[in-house]
Amino acid sequence: MTRWFVAMAFLLLLFGCKAENGLAPLSSDAVVLCFGDSLTYGTGAEPGQGYPEELARLINRPVVNSGIPGETSGEALARLPGELDRTQPKLLILCSGANDILRHMELNQAAANLREMVRLAQGRGIGVLLIGVPHWGLGLRPTPFYDVVARELNVPLENRVFAKVLAKGELKADPVHPNAAGYRKVAEAVASLLARSGGV
Repeated sequence: MTRWFVAMAFLLLLFGCKAENGLAPLSSDAVVLCFGDSLTYGTGAEPGQGYPEELARLINRPVVNSGIPGETSGEALARLPGELDRTQPKLLILCSGANDILRHMELNQAAANLREMVRLAQGRGIGVLLIGVPHWGLGLRPTPFYDVVARELNVPLENRVFAKVLAKGELKADPVHPNAAGYRKVAEAVASLLARSGGV
């Protein structure tokens, strides 16, 4: 009896649960909320050329661009509940913390704010995909706390695309913002992660 129970439990874990960091499939009319700062807004490109608009074309789902240039993670945390109420998304794509990094703010607090935003969405049954931003300094490198938060809360993470884009002159409008071609690369990376995670 014990062996049978253990075997059944193993099979349920193997076949009955989402894969690690998996997302529930999005219906064709499911709203996706892209939430963040200027990197979400699309600063550096013409209106309609940010990564959320490019993503909408790639995944054929309604995507809301809720980016506010200059916003810190603390301000984003205060704003998020109202945006979730307003848009009623099935998926939150969260890209926040760049201004904390650029202003040399306390990154432990930025990580805590990010963690609370993820938990806030998950508490409402909303899937979350996290986008990390690079640490600007001697070169561009992924910022470690995004990986920590993603692992802790079991959410998919795209932590390299902005560093790769901003390392190439032809893909950026200024040192911290992509151009239209750069945002297209970001959207492609996010769409690929969505597909690998089961969202689309």
